[in-house]
Amino acid sequence: MESNIMDKPDANTPDLYSHNENAPSQTAKEFLQTKGIVIGGKYVECLNSDPIYASTYEVSQTFDFDLPPTVAENTIHNEGQCVVLNFLPKDTENPFNWPSKKRAFISLLLCLMTLFIGLATTAYNSGIGSMSKDLGTSELIGKLGLFCFNFTCALAPMFLAPFCELAGRRIIYVGGYVCFNIMFIGLALGKNIATILVCRSLLGLFGCIGTILVGGTFGDMYRPDDRAIPMASFSFVAILGTVGAPIYAGFIDQTIGWRWIEGVQGLASIPLAILIILFLRETRGGVKLSKRAKILRQQTGDDRFVAPSDVEAPSVKTMLHNSSVKAIKMLVLEPVVLAFGLWISFAWFLTFLFLSVIPITFHEKKGWSEGVSGLPYISLCIGTTLGFALNFLQIRRYNQLRAAGSAQPESRLYGAMFGAVWLPVGLFVYSFTQYAFLHWIGPVIGLALIAIGIFFIFESCYSFTSDCYGENSSSAMAGQGFMRNTLGAVSPLFASQFFHNVGSQYAGLILAVVATGLAMIPYVLFVYGPAIRARSALAAATVAPQCSNNHESSLVDDEEHTKA
Repeated sequence: MESNIMDKPDANTPDLYSHNENAPSQTAKEFLQTKGIVIGGKYVECLNSDPIYASTYEVSQTFDFDLPPTVAENTIHNEGQCVVLNFLPKDTENPFNWPSKKRAFISLLLCLMTLFIGLATTAYNSGIGSMSKDLGTSELIGKLGLFCFNFTCALAPMFLAPFCELAGRRIIYVGGYVCFNIMFIGLALGKNIATILVCRSLLGLFGCIGTILVGGTFGDMYRPDDRAIPMASFSFVAILGTVGAPIYAGFIDQTIGWRWIEGVQGLASIPLAILIILFLRETRGGVKLSKRAKILRQQTGDDRFVAPSDVEAPSVKTMLHNSSVKAIKMLVLEPVVLAFGLWISFAWFLTFLFLSVIPITFHEKKGWSEGVSGLPYISLCIGTTLGFALNFLQIRRYNQLRAAGSAQPESRLYGAMFGAVWLPVGLFVYSFTQYAFLHWIGPVIGLALIAIGIFFIFESCYSFTSDCYGENSSSAMAGQGFMRNTLGAVSPLFASQFFHNVGSQYAGLILAVVATGLAMIPYVLFVYGPAIRARSALAAATVAPQCSNNHESSLVDDEEHTKA
């Protein structure tokens, strides 16, 4: 079967025909030999008006209805004949070929959505005290709202991810984010704690649908060489939203009440929801090709036309297995997945732990007001921003190694080795400078160092796991995500008791010692990573795929991007 679409069919090879009364019958042997371009309607005139384009591609079949020029390749699937559609290299409907401004705008929408979801995750914490008094319940029960949100985020993706892949990105984003916004009504108006906990659980459910898809959406639009900055931006806003919400939420609770924490966030999210509804486009190339195949089937009566995703997509049962059972197995049995899973889970554990620890330090010990005691979270935001800026050094280093042809998955770990140092250092600084008689600048500096470390842990975990496990990386990261969000869910439930009973300094010291031990992970993997990967049946044998700059030369590149 020929792989170059620019080769014209042999004179003895029949053209592509739809199954209609004018189409001659073809034998299976003839059918397998056929490959060419199908086009219809206004696009025929566009093709004829471009002499370079017209001379490059051989049109096998034209139709009366509008159909962009599309590669059509006959093949056998499940012992039946089918015509598989694919993009031409310069097809403007292929998300990889969208203008850079369009891709940047969609990336901005997704990052803003991730930011708002992160803010909603932790802003709730600032109103727990007053909410608990208002609803006549304990603060521990009130903190279950944090647990419900994170636990739903941990559990739901393992079962929802396959359906997100089947339905396409846009419908999930729009539906999920609209429902996410609706939940703020219940949170702002709830009359009892049961209503609050149910709405928080649903908020986590709809919020996780957005965040679990963002990385895959960048993969729909950006080739591997161009994906580093969008993914770093995603990690940046995910952490920034989570640590930044208490800065304003404490003042809202102090001045106009806990209900308005949810009310303000719901109102602020409406403009973004409108932008997403109006301007967010489907980014999955397979979904676009499926629509073309559907049009061809409807217009011609020929049910052979299919998209690559229709032929190659695994069953729902297989996808559920990959996102749940396989994910847990990889988390337990794969050393790399487990090591980075423990590290990123500890980082997320700390992120939610400090929602309770910072008020202890600045509100209880130093006597700051509720609103002012939220200002040290600015230090976490600054640290996250510094981590994001410093990560460009990691990107530059990796690009240098890739250009030299020596890039390996371990080349992603330079930033991790740098960030690994600052997390325990920040914890040590925070632990022993939080005495009431010491200046507030000490723990604030410690928080900034902690945030730098957390950012590099997140960024390196995603990039290194993806490079290591290739097509199995989604299952690997699903397992890590389950562990991460589960630990994030439970940490607020005992954080206050832990620091009060053990003592703030010694509790912080314990965390710093654990962080020091985990900091060895990137150094060990940098040295022994190739040997560890060689013993794994699931790890990718080589570095992450690198794309050719000349995408016109072969259809293979474009077919791979369509499947992404």
